[in-house]
Amino acid sequence: MKLFITIFFLIFNADLSKSVEPDEILENTELEEIAREIGRNLRCLVCQNEDIENSNADIAKDLRLLVRKKLTEGESKKEIISFVHSRYGDFVLFSPPFRYDTLGLWIFPLIFFIFLSYLFFRRKN
Repeated sequence: MKLFITIFFLIFNADLSKSVEPDEILENTELEEIAREIGRNLRCLVCQNEDIENSNADIAKDLRLLVRKKLTEGESKKEIISFVHSRYGDFVLFSPPFRYDTLGLWIFPLIFFIFLSYLFFRRKN
């Protein structure tokens, strides 16, 4: 029973274990919420499938500090994301822009889903 409670606690409280350190948190709660929202949209360049808010990598910490610094300087969410995107490329965004060179990223999942559906229903008959 103790094992079940421990696993339950770890699974449902996993969101509480953010990597944002106390010295990074802004005093202005509105700006901090915007910084966290921006951080959830930016991919860690080291971890690759983690956002910078949840990553312990040094570059993620640097990006979190950069985002908070730019927010306190008065830049908007769009300007900050654009700056980071221009510096690190499409890979840093969880949702890459829709362009001809990223078309495969947007269309491949749909084609894959259609193909799997076809295989599933074909075997069912």
